[in-house]
Amino acid sequence: MFAIGIITANVPEGLLPTVTLALAMGVQRMAKRHALVKKLSSVETLGGATVICTDKTGTLTQNEMTVREIWTPVAFYNVSGVGYEPKGDFYVDDKKIDSKNLPSELSLLLRIGLLCNNSRLVRPTDENPSWSIIGDPTEGSLVVLAEKAGFTLEEMLREYPRISQLPFDSRRKRMTSIHKYGKEIYVFTKGAPKETLSVCNYILSDDGVKKLEQSDIDNIVKQNDKFAESGLRVLAMAYKIMDNENKEYTVEDTETDLIFVGLVAMMDPPRPEVELAVKQAHKAGIKIIMITGDYGLTAESIARRIGIVKGPRPRIITGNELDKMSDEDLKKELKNKEIIFARVAPEHKMKVVAALKEMGEVVAVTGDGVNDSPALKRADIGIAMGKSGTDVAREVATMVLTDDNFASIVNAIEEGRAVYDNVRKFITYIFAHLTPEAIPYILFSLFNIPVPITVMQILAIDLGTETLPALALGVEPPEPGVMDRPPRSPKEKLLNLSLFLRGYVLLGIISSIAVLSGYFWVLLSGGWHWGETLPLTDPLARKAATMSFLGIVIMQVANVFACRTEVASMFSVSLFKNKLLNIGIIFEIALTALLIYVPFLQKIFDTYPVSLKHWLFYVAFMPILIGAEEIRKLILRRKLASNDKEVNGSI
Repeated sequence: MFAIGIITANVPEGLLPTVTLALAMGVQRMAKRHALVKKLSSVETLGGATVICTDKTGTLTQNEMTVREIWTPVAFYNVSGVGYEPKGDFYVDDKKIDSKNLPSELSLLLRIGLLCNNSRLVRPTDENPSWSIIGDPTEGSLVVLAEKAGFTLEEMLREYPRISQLPFDSRRKRMTSIHKYGKEIYVFTKGAPKETLSVCNYILSDDGVKKLEQSDIDNIVKQNDKFAESGLRVLAMAYKIMDNENKEYTVEDTETDLIFVGLVAMMDPPRPEVELAVKQAHKAGIKIIMITGDYGLTAESIARRIGIVKGPRPRIITGNELDKMSDEDLKKELKNKEIIFARVAPEHKMKVVAALKEMGEVVAVTGDGVNDSPALKRADIGIAMGKSGTDVAREVATMVLTDDNFASIVNAIEEGRAVYDNVRKFITYIFAHLTPEAIPYILFSLFNIPVPITVMQILAIDLGTETLPALALGVEPPEPGVMDRPPRSPKEKLLNLSLFLRGYVLLGIISSIAVLSGYFWVLLSGGWHWGETLPLTDPLARKAATMSFLGIVIMQVANVFACRTEVASMFSVSLFKNKLLNIGIIFEIALTALLIYVPFLQKIFDTYPVSLKHWLFYVAFMPILIGAEEIRKLILRRKLASNDKEVNGSI
């Protein structure tokens, strides 16, 4: 009897279904918050993320480019209008320019941006009442810019039919299109300013085309930096005229001796919700690293605006620097509190992720292109973009953002932490009743007392009364303050010492004292004396065993409320937020009453009717258990707050 009782008492029968339910509910909640998780196991991993490596464009920003300023060696222009609707004007020194009489260099720049382009402007329809873009948003903004001046792509292509193109790539950071205009061949190039300048030998000035001097280059770079410091994305425009049409156009022959025309600066505003998400991530102890193909100063400006960077001098590492950097040097750089990787290619992202993982970090990384796939696969959590991402990226990723939004990553991490907490809550809840089930059997073997609780009664608890409340803990929403804690250590085990002490010792001992108090109260008030043997057929023995059974159930009702939070006060959580829990408690009490008072169930489970005073006896113990838990949580909150102050003070 002793062996069977101990074994039965210590088997957590509901562990597997509860863990599965907790993970499944976490996935469901994440989906509602625009994060689709492809593997259940990834939910728990996500909750332990320590670093997020994120793209800038489209993830931190709205990915809706609008050209705001244009600089040429001749003049500085402002452009009005926001979004993709081709409605706006051009200004010089706050004076509006007639779009039908544009300066020649501005007209040429607009044609370059429109023709060296693979995007299309989509006009409003009944189904889609707003203006939109098919293709790259950066290119789309150039189409909109040209249409503001009255240029349309269809008309321009009739006048300048395209005969070839050299597509953009991350190494050259340029795109070139070749067009025929009468007997002449026009080469139009757009791209990153420094990379475009590197293939220019001439500049279009107010005196016409002249040789590009170092002073010109210095002025262009200075203006580019001004734009970048304002958070604007900058493209350079260049062209040349060729006399003869070639059969094959190569980068080496075509992108050379170009004439620099000007710079186009476009705004891609941060998503409004990202600043708060970044703040939440930092509060949760998660480091954010921006990895972008944009210019370093542009990246820094956006990073400052949304709170990723706050210090005076963040470390900005370019792709060229990264190429020359050893793995050990990179790991040293990654220890910087604020770091940005700019002008990088997808292979650089892979190098950064690999270094972080070797440092023991749990890494989440975003990506949208085919070339991002190795980094997505190497990371602990690969996050693909649902809107702008490629099929390959979505296939290898463990999570897909349906809104391409950084804030959704932080929300998913919150849900991941909640899932991990919920599994711990369930295990704590289970452990708390194992102690009052096991201790009576130990006393039974040592002191020859009547059977304190039967095996059938234990099974009725484990597989019956507490099934629904246990499952309900698995679907608890994130508790208050879950994102105020630092990430758990990757080495931390789910079943650690603190969980054992909380479940088996603190909650378990209090429950055991309550259960044994009720058990001996019934025995002693019924005339039992120490050393007296009572068979289970004796009404007093059955009543005492029933009292133990009832005590475990009622103390578990108190315990389930205490286990709803691990750090926050249970009173900070709404009583009615978890409907399944309330249903579970009603079910638990109702089933207990049936087992105690229905005659044919009494025979199966060896129960005996008890009065209302026996129920109230245990109700009096409930505040003791809840109070002890509240004291533990208060101490833990103060400890976490103290640690947080120490960390903030050292920064």
